Amino acid sequence: MPIDETRPFIPVRIAVLTVSDTRGAADDRSGDTLVDRLVSHGHMLAARAIVKDDVPALTRQLTAWIDDPAIDCIISTGGTGVTGRDVTPEALAKVQEKEIPGFGELFRWLSFQTIGTSTIQSRACAGVARGTYIFALPGSTGAVKDGWDGILKDQLDSRHRPCNFVELMPRLREK
Repeated sequence: MPIDETRPFIPVRIAVLTVSDTRGAADDRSGDTLVDRLVSHGHMLAARAIVKDDVPALTRQLTAWIDDPAIDCIISTGGTGVTGRDVTPEALAKVQEKEIPGFGELFRWLSFQTIGTSTIQSRACAGVARGTYIFALPGSTGAVKDGWDGILKDQLDSRHRPCNFVELMPRLREK
Protein backbone atom coordinates (compact mmCIF):
# COMPACT_ATOMS: atom_id res chain seq x y z
CA MET A 1 0.00 0.00 0.00
CA PRO A 2 1.17 3.52 -0.65
CA ILE A 3 2.98 5.90 1.63
CA ASP A 4 1.63 9.45 1.41
CA GLU A 5 4.78 11.59 1.49
CA THR A 6 2.67 14.73 2.04
CA ARG A 7 1.82 13.53 5.55
CA PRO A 8 4.29 13.83 8.44
CA PHE A 9 5.99 10.73 9.83
CA ILE A 10 5.19 10.31 13.53
CA PRO A 11 7.70 8.14 15.42
CA VAL A 12 6.10 5.53 17.67
CA ARG A 13 7.62 4.75 21.07
CA ILE A 14 7.95 0.96 21.05
CA ALA A 15 8.89 -1.47 23.83
CA VAL A 16 10.37 -4.80 22.74
CA LEU A 17 9.71 -7.86 24.90
CA THR A 18 11.52 -11.13 24.27
CA VAL A 19 9.74 -14.09 25.87
CA SER A 20 12.19 -16.91 26.51
CA ASP A 21 13.46 -19.34 29.14
CA THR A 22 16.76 -19.71 27.32
CA ARG A 23 17.72 -16.41 25.69
CA GLY A 24 19.79 -13.66 27.22
CA ALA A 25 20.84 -10.22 25.98
CA ALA A 26 23.89 -11.69 24.20
CA ASP A 27 21.90 -14.15 22.07
CA ASP A 28 18.51 -12.47 21.59
CA ARG A 29 18.65 -12.48 17.79
CA SER A 30 14.89 -12.01 17.31
CA GLY A 31 14.81 -9.05 19.69
CA ASP A 32 17.88 -7.56 17.99
CA THR A 33 16.25 -8.01 14.57
CA LEU A 34 13.09 -6.28 15.74
CA VAL A 35 15.00 -3.38 17.34
CA ASP A 36 17.11 -2.90 14.20
CA ARG A 37 14.02 -2.76 12.02
CA LEU A 38 11.97 -0.37 14.15
CA VAL A 39 14.86 2.03 14.73
CA SER A 40 15.90 2.02 11.06
CA HIS A 41 12.29 2.89 10.18
CA GLY A 42 12.46 5.98 12.42
CA HIS A 43 10.69 4.75 15.55
CA MET A 44 12.02 5.00 19.11
CA LEU A 45 13.00 2.05 21.26
CA ALA A 46 11.24 3.02 24.50
CA ALA A 47 12.19 -0.08 26.53
CA ARG A 48 13.47 -3.61 26.14
CA ALA A 49 13.30 -6.68 28.35
CA ILE A 50 13.61 -10.45 28.34
CA VAL A 51 11.04 -12.28 30.47
CA LYS A 52 10.67 -16.01 31.04
CA ASP A 53 7.64 -17.94 29.75
CA ASP A 54 5.53 -17.32 32.85
CA VAL A 55 2.06 -15.75 32.76
CA PRO A 56 2.36 -13.73 36.02
CA ALA A 57 5.81 -12.40 35.05
CA LEU A 58 4.63 -11.51 31.56
CA THR A 59 1.46 -9.80 32.77
CA ARG A 60 3.51 -7.76 35.28
CA GLN A 61 5.87 -6.57 32.52
CA LEU A 62 3.04 -5.88 30.07
CA THR A 63 1.05 -3.98 32.70
CA ALA A 64 4.05 -1.85 33.67
CA TRP A 65 4.59 -0.87 30.04
CA ILE A 66 0.87 -0.36 29.35
CA ASP A 67 0.76 2.07 32.29
CA ASP A 68 3.91 3.92 31.14
CA PRO A 69 2.89 7.06 29.20
CA ALA A 70 6.25 6.97 27.39
CA ILE A 71 5.27 3.73 25.59
CA ASP A 72 2.79 3.67 22.69
CA CYS A 73 3.25 0.10 21.54
CA ILE A 74 4.66 -3.22 22.76
CA ILE A 75 5.96 -5.86 20.38
CA SER A 76 6.87 -9.23 21.83
CA THR A 77 8.75 -12.07 20.25
CA GLY A 78 8.47 -15.65 21.49
CA GLY A 79 6.07 -17.78 23.48
CA THR A 80 3.36 -17.98 20.82
CA GLY A 81 3.69 -21.66 19.96
CA VAL A 82 1.65 -24.60 21.20
CA THR A 83 3.98 -26.21 23.73
CA GLY A 84 3.28 -26.19 27.44
CA ARG A 85 5.71 -23.33 28.09
CA ASP A 86 4.30 -21.07 25.33
CA VAL A 87 2.06 -18.65 27.26
CA THR A 88 2.37 -15.24 25.60
CA PRO A 89 -1.20 -15.25 24.18
CA GLU A 90 -2.56 -16.21 27.62
CA ALA A 91 -0.68 -13.31 29.24
CA LEU A 92 -1.87 -10.90 26.55
CA ALA A 93 -5.46 -12.06 27.08
CA LYS A 94 -5.21 -11.12 30.77
CA VAL A 95 -4.26 -7.49 30.06
CA GLN A 96 -5.93 -6.58 26.76
CA GLU A 97 -9.23 -4.75 26.49
CA LYS A 98 -9.72 -5.42 22.78
CA GLU A 99 -8.36 -8.13 20.54
CA ILE A 100 -7.11 -7.36 17.03
CA PRO A 101 -7.83 -10.74 15.42
CA GLY A 102 -6.83 -9.65 11.91
CA PHE A 103 -3.20 -9.33 13.01
CA GLY A 104 -2.77 -13.02 13.75
CA GLU A 105 -4.76 -13.99 10.68
CA LEU A 106 -2.66 -11.81 8.39
CA PHE A 107 0.57 -12.89 10.07
CA ARG A 108 -0.20 -16.56 9.44
CA TRP A 109 -1.15 -15.83 5.81
CA LEU A 110 2.17 -14.02 5.27
CA SER A 111 4.10 -16.68 7.14
CA PHE A 112 2.49 -19.38 5.00
CA GLN A 113 4.28 -17.86 2.00
CA THR A 114 7.59 -18.54 3.78
CA ILE A 115 7.14 -21.70 5.87
CA GLY A 116 4.03 -23.30 4.44
CA THR A 117 1.66 -25.18 6.69
CA SER A 118 4.05 -24.96 9.66
CA THR A 119 2.53 -21.52 10.23
CA ILE A 120 -0.49 -23.24 11.80
CA GLN A 121 1.63 -23.75 14.93
CA SER A 122 1.79 -19.97 15.48
CA ARG A 123 -0.57 -18.21 17.85
CA ALA A 124 0.61 -14.72 16.88
CA CYS A 125 -1.91 -12.24 18.24
CA ALA A 126 -2.52 -8.59 19.05
CA GLY A 127 -4.65 -6.37 21.21
CA VAL A 128 -5.11 -2.97 22.78
CA ALA A 129 -4.90 -2.19 26.49
CA ARG A 130 -5.54 1.28 27.94
CA GLY A 131 -4.38 3.02 24.78
CA THR A 132 -1.34 0.82 24.12
CA TYR A 133 -1.01 -1.54 21.17
CA ILE A 134 0.42 -5.00 21.90
CA PHE A 135 1.62 -7.33 19.15
CA ALA A 136 2.88 -10.85 19.89
CA LEU A 137 5.12 -12.45 17.26
CA PRO A 138 6.74 -15.89 17.27
CA GLY A 139 10.34 -16.09 18.45
CA SER A 140 12.21 -16.80 15.22
CA THR A 141 14.02 -14.10 13.29
CA GLY A 142 12.04 -15.13 10.20
CA ALA A 143 8.76 -14.55 12.05
CA VAL A 144 9.96 -11.15 13.25
CA LYS A 145 10.84 -10.21 9.69
CA ASP A 146 7.47 -11.44 8.40
CA GLY A 147 5.58 -9.55 11.11
CA TRP A 148 7.52 -6.30 10.87
CA ASP A 149 8.12 -6.16 7.12
CA GLY A 150 4.70 -7.49 6.15
CA ILE A 151 2.43 -5.74 8.66
CA LEU A 152 3.87 -3.52 11.37
CA LYS A 153 6.22 -1.42 9.23
CA ASP A 154 3.22 -0.06 7.33
CA GLN A 155 0.60 -0.06 10.09
CA LEU A 156 2.94 1.84 12.44
CA ASP A 157 3.71 4.44 9.75
CA SER A 158 1.46 7.49 10.05
CA ARG A 159 1.80 8.09 6.31
CA HIS A 160 0.43 4.70 5.26
CA ARG A 161 -2.80 4.87 3.26
CA PRO A 162 -5.67 4.23 3.31
CA CYS A 163 -5.33 3.90 7.11
CA ASN A 164 -2.92 2.90 9.87
CA PHE A 165 -2.74 2.21 13.61
CA VAL A 166 -0.93 5.48 14.37
CA GLU A 167 -3.82 7.71 13.29
CA LEU A 168 -6.08 5.81 15.73
CA MET A 169 -3.79 6.32 18.75
CA PRO A 170 -5.47 9.51 19.98
CA ARG A 171 -8.83 7.70 20.01
CA LEU A 172 -7.82 4.41 21.67
CA ARG A 173 -9.00 5.52 25.13
CA GLU A 174 -12.42 6.72 23.98
CA LYS A 175 -15.46 5.48 25.90
